Amino acid sequence: MNAGPGAGAHAPATRVLGFAEAELPAALAAQVEALEAEAWPGATPGHDPALAPRALLLVTADGTVAASLALLFKEIRHAGRTYRAAGLSSVVTRRALRGRGHGARLVAAARRELAAVPGLDLVLFSCDRPLAPFYEAAGFTRLPGAVLVGGTPGEPLATDGPGFDKEVLAEFLGPDGPDGPDGPDGPDARAGVAAFAGTRIALHPGLVDRLW
Repeated sequence: MNAGPGAGAHAPATRVLGFAEAELPAALAAQVEALEAEAWPGATPGHDPALAPRALLLVTADGTVAASLALLFKEIRHAGRTYRAAGLSSVVTRRALRGRGHGARLVAAARRELAAVPGLDLVLFSCDRPLAPFYEAAGFTRLPGAVLVGGTPGEPLATDGPGFDKEVLAEFLGPDGPDGPDGPDGPDARAGVAAFAGTRIALHPGLVDRLW
């Protein structure tokens, strides 16, 4: 799930905090739950522990959670290869604080954090089509024609299903990370796009985070 992340110059008096979701302090967890309920009424809060969820928060000087997202992790099989993958989920900015660049700062922090995770092969997620340029501006690559298949093999949920208008984005992490010598257009990234664009990608994160 991804909600409008906001744009523009961010306020300086903010900091990014990260926690394993199970260790998120209660006061912050309550704010995240309220933000998600505001963006997606009726959705069940929290994420599947099997996906090793990590909460990333942008917090103002007075302790207000201005924006939040979750990082989720699992192995996937694609085109005969196993990848250690991560995804962005539940990206949301507090409605009253949108338009100040909070979402952009938090997503940039998430990209940097994931690039530093040892052994991670790629970041893979979907978003509503109008939000794709925002994530591209943050450094992620659009995968033309790609479809993420979530849920489970028995109860799949695909990004090209009825009522969806989603784009799939990725970050391919070579040995030097996305900002290493090869850069985001280097051979690792080009090979990744070639392997995933125009394909159906069996993500299958389960029935809690059906499409992270």
